[in-house]
Parts: sequence; C-alpha cells; structure tokens
Amino acid sequence: MSPQDSWPFVLLHGGGVQLSKQDFSKHPETVDRYLRGASRQERRGQIESARKKAVRRNLEPKGPRKKGWDALGEEAWDDMGLDANERIMPIDENDRRKDLARAVFAPPRETELGTSMPGTDHPETAVRGTVLTVNSGLCTVETGDGSPLPCTIRSSITAAETGFTNAVAAGDEVIYTPGVAGAGIIEQVLPRRSALTRQDVFLKHLRQVVVANADQVLIVASWREPVIWLELIDRYLIAARRSGLGAVVCVNKVDLAESLAEVDGAMQPYRELGFEVIKASARTGQGIESLRQTLEGKVTVLVGMSGAGKSSLVTAVQPGLTIRTSEVRAQSGEGRHTTTQAALFRLANCGAVVDTPGIREFGIAGLTRRELGGYFPEFARATVCRFADCAHMAEPDCGVQAAVASGAIARSRYHSYTLIYAALPL
Repeated sequence: MSPQDSWPFVLLHGGGVQLSKQDFSKHPETVDRYLRGASRQERRGQIESARKKAVRRNLEPKGPRKKGWDALGEEAWDDMGLDANERIMPIDENDRRKDLARAVFAPPRETELGTSMPGTDHPETAVRGTVLTVNSGLCTVETGDGSPLPCTIRSSITAAETGFTNAVAAGDEVIYTPGVAGAGIIEQVLPRRSALTRQDVFLKHLRQVVVANADQVLIVASWREPVIWLELIDRYLIAARRSGLGAVVCVNKVDLAESLAEVDGAMQPYRELGFEVIKASARTGQGIESLRQTLEGKVTVLVGMSGAGKSSLVTAVQPGLTIRTSEVRAQSGEGRHTTTQAALFRLANCGAVVDTPGIREFGIAGLTRRELGGYFPEFARATVCRFADCAHMAEPDCGVQAAVASGAIARSRYHSYTLIYAALPL
C-alpha cells in the first residue's frame, strides 16, 4: 500500500501546513521524514521494554534515564545533527545505547540441543546442554542424547561483579564443547529466565544461585522426625516470590501425626493465602499421586530441612531414580545431609526436579526490614496502623498486632515475621 493510500494528510511540524493526497508527490522528503519518525517511535517502545527486562550483567542501563535520549535504532545516532566536538553524552554511553538497539532487533540464533552455534566465537563443535550438577568447578552437563558429560568451566566465566558467588548452577543452559578424553568445556552460560538464590553463608552481601531456570519451588516439611519448622517454610515462600517462582507446600510423614486435623490446622493459613498444600507420606504412599501431578511438565526445585524426605518423595513419585536417602538421627531428631549438592533429574512425565541439600538456615539476601511486611499478604488486609511506617512490632495502635490478637492473622505467621525481621538489616 502506498503512502498516498494509507495516510490522508501529513502535518508539517515546522509550518503547520496540511498536505492532501495529491500533494504527496510535491513533498517526498517531508513524507519520508514523517514515516521515519513513526518508525522510530515504534522502535523506542520495543527498546524501552527490553531495557526494563535487562539484567545488570548485560543490558541493564546504569544511572537515571535522560529525557530525549531514548534509543532509536543504530541509524539514529548518526542522524542527530550534532557536532562531534559537542557531545551531550559520554562516548561509552552512546555505544551502550547502540548495543542495546542491536540486541533488541538482532535475529535470533539457533541454540537447540545438539546443533552448532553459528555466528559466535565458539568452535563449530559447540553445542547446547543443561547443567545437572556443579561440584568444585567441575560440572555434569546433559548432552543432546540425555547422557551426562563431565565438563570443566572456561576460566573466562566468572561470577565477579555479578552479585553472586557462583557463575554456574544446576539448571543453567550452557554452550559447551565436547572436548577430548570423555570430558568437555563450558564456553558460555546462557541468560537465565529465573534463579532461586540464597544469602551466601560467609559473604553476607552476596547471593548464591541455588538453582537456575526453574518454574516452581516445592517446599518439603516433615510433620515429625524432624518436627515441622514453619519459619523455614515462610522464608522459602519469600525467596520463591522474590525469584518469580510459584510455590507449593508439601508436608511429608503425615502418617506420624496424631490426627490429620492437626496438620490441616497448621496448614490452613497457607491455603487461605492461595498456596497448594499436599499432605504426603513416602512410607504409605499418601499424596504421591497429587505430588506427581504437581511436578508434571515443570522444572521443580525441592527445598526443605535436612531429613524432611525430599529424596524419598521423588523416589516414590518415580521409582528407579538413583537418589540417595537416609534415616533421621535417633538422638537429635535431625536429618543427615544425604544430598550434598543440587542435582537435576528428569522425570517420565516431561518434568524435572532439582534435589537440593537439606539446610537448617536459609538467608534472604537483599531484603530489608522495611520491605518484609510486603511478603506477608495477610498484613495488607489488617486494620490500618496509626503510623505509616509501622514495623508491626511494638508500636501503639498497630493494626497487624490487633489482627493477630483477634485471630484474623495466624500467630504462627506473625511469629515467623518477628524472627525474620530480627535477622534482617535495617
């Protein structure tokens, strides 16, 4: 369709003159300028959308946005009519915006399993795989035929300046070269669509990537042996939400409960918040079918306290998986660390599970006390507090504390809030 058919008139911005269809041929340069402006406006929107989604390591813009300096496409920088000696932005900022435009409008590359990676600096033999395990710089990668391949990590891949303590994690999609002598080399870690992280045990200001590219978190807690720990459940719920992952709560070993009504009462606050709660027993088979349906077609991270029975539940869902299990210590009632590293396992129902080491503490990196209340949705339904910045601890006329006293907010949830609050920085 010609411009004459698609546009009834063009408004000249300089002189406010309207052109009819018949005048299009008389002013071709004006029409071209108008259409270029419309095209740039569309590109602005696409690049701005990409900018908001960019991660800090690749395309995330630094500093405040400058009005009128939106990326318009690479040709726009050469068409601004500016003298080279009168730049209004640093050279590196100009180049960064060009890189952003190229990334948004570049054609996608073929990155399927078992195919080479044309258009990259990697060898032609480089292929795509999924990291199954990571242990002291040595990874196991799932190849195109599903077999595991031990791989080292290229020295240029580092976690420096990323805010994480590890550069590669279970679940990562990577580019690797098969190498020689039955081993390969990881050349590149592809961008992650999600990452479950925790505060590093020693470097509190950094985070550790527990699992990459997961869809949901299955929080496994045992009713007894060891006894259920609600605060840990609440910490995992916060971590899942901060990572953009769905969450399901599974209470294992319900066969040890004196009554299922007691279990239902403890889990009622989570059901009211909209979380799926599964009552299961790896020993009797209760809830295993519901668990199997929950895992179907998704990559699920198994988290929970040591000895809660994560590995036993997965083995019950799919017998034959070689996941180590062990009994709980009789003296302490605590579980052994049977799983020593995160490991990804494929399921027959087109899903996958990542079994993680059982822990007795889960630090939430980057969360402050001021933000904590936002991760307890029931607090928002409480009566308004007297103070806008109420911490819901000891302030007078606190709506949350009043709701706890009346039973509108579960005491167990509020107890978790106070414990987590005390452990967070100001």
